[in-house]
Amino acid sequence: MAIRSRRLRKKLRVDEFQELGFDVSWRFADSLSEDAIDEHVERFINEVIEPRELGFHGGGHRLWDGVVATQRLGKCTDDDRQAVERFLKSLNVEEIEISELYDIWWG
Repeated sequence: MAIRSRRLRKKLRVDEFQELGFDVSWRFADSLSEDAIDEHVERFINEVIEPRELGFHGGGHRLWDGVVATQRLGKCTDDDRQAVERFLKSLNVEEIEISELYDIWWG
């Protein structure tokens, strides 16, 4: 088995350069005002995403979806997934779906 150089591993984003993330989606209730949706999304970023040094790449209106990954080279954890799920459940949003961790470059 050939050993890959550090440069090649970095270019391929494998081994120590692998990045794990997860997909997330949810739906806000039709009865929720636009201002309330904005407030919930802002809290999601300020209370879950930023403190964990994660990034959320996505968007929506009533139905939101996107990918959660680390802000820097790294791997999300099951604890990150659980924190996102706990927060969304605390908002009483609907249709929460959170994928398993996967390689965001090769998954």
